[in-house]
Amino acid sequence: MKYLEDCPLFIKGEEDNENYVAYMDTDSVYVEAEPLLRYLHPNFENMSEEEKDNALESVALKYQDLITEYYSEMALNIFNVSSHRFEMKTECTIRSAYFRATRRYAQWISKKEGIYKDEMDIKGLEFMKANFPPIFGEFFDKILNLVLKGSPQSEIDDLIFNFKKTSLGKELSYIELGNPTSVKTLDDYIAQKPKPGEIFSSFASGAPAPVKASIRYNDLLTFWGLDKKHSKIVQGDKIKWVYFKPNPYRIEALAFLDFDLPDKIKELLDEYTDKTKSFESILESKLEGFYDDLGWKLNLNPYLTKFFNFD
Repeated sequence: MKYLEDCPLFIKGEEDNENYVAYMDTDSVYVEAEPLLRYLHPNFENMSEEEKDNALESVALKYQDLITEYYSEMALNIFNVSSHRFEMKTECTIRSAYFRATRRYAQWISKKEGIYKDEMDIKGLEFMKANFPPIFGEFFDKILNLVLKGSPQSEIDDLIFNFKKTSLGKELSYIELGNPTSVKTLDDYIAQKPKPGEIFSSFASGAPAPVKASIRYNDLLTFWGLDKKHSKIVQGDKIKWVYFKPNPYRIEALAFLDFDLPDKIKELLDEYTDKTKSFESILESKLEGFYDDLGWKLNLNPYLTKFFNFD
């Protein structure tokens, strides 16, 4: 893949400091066309979005034919064949895009194979993963869509700030904030079962956070005598887990099965779920990476910034 990353450097002119290839992988290449469109159309700023789309598609189709024509020379020189099926094809034109890494991107498609579209194509970004709380994933998707469609940073800042207030208030429960995952191994990370008079097992080295949270849940069920009426977490179960605020049991995180929750566990989750840590470790960290890519600075108190005129 490193070779593909370096490929755009080969097509630059000696005096050209710009790299117009925005992204490429094994079968696709995305080229920034705005400089060329501005050169070809002096009235570019006054063109409608549809006119820009058509102009972009026209350029793409022209290059498509030129590259396909070159493939005949390539086939003969490299593969020593006079007939071939190599063909370059313009797949779509896009108005804006966000490329995070290889096969991790989002693009606002305006035309696909000559047909007008208003379509978001998002692949591989972190918020789409199964272990990302849906409530956070939906919010990140909303933010991403707004950024690609040109919303200013100030508007995005306000949305994030207000969403954080909602997340840390009573509106979002531990069910919504819980990290969804599956527990593939469990018993292997129990170093020792609770001794008489003790509540909790001791962990083996290297136990992942969701596993520790699951073991703590099972320990509490046993200690409170609830394991006869309610299901313990077993290997292979799909669970949710949350971080805990300081609590009498000194639990750092607790897992749960949201379809079978004892009232006593619900009370514990209601009182000690650390919503701030959930927001910061899951969503805020991803937003910071997104902002860094955009050249922005994440500020979760925009009103303070406006008041004191901080940069």
